[in-house]
Amino acid sequence: MPRYNFSLFSSGLVGEAGVVQSDSFDDALTAISEHVTANEGDTLEIGVFGFPPARYRKVNEAVGKRAWRPAGQLAA
Repeated sequence: MPRYNFSLFSSGLVGEAGVVQSDSFDDALTAISEHVTANEGDTLEIGVFGFPPARYRKVNEAVGKRAWRPAGQLAA
């Protein structure tokens, strides 16, 4: 089962950080959403050891992975 490292940033400061084990990336996002307090505009970095983390921004008060949208991607 993969281990995902995560850090939650609020106003540029790390609010919470930790590790979650999950069968899938989507399940990891859902588990994090259920156990951390995030506000709209907060940034979540999540990834596995050896790879750069993915960056997501909290977009609303939805529960689970739907509350997070990819952040920092360049337009096509």
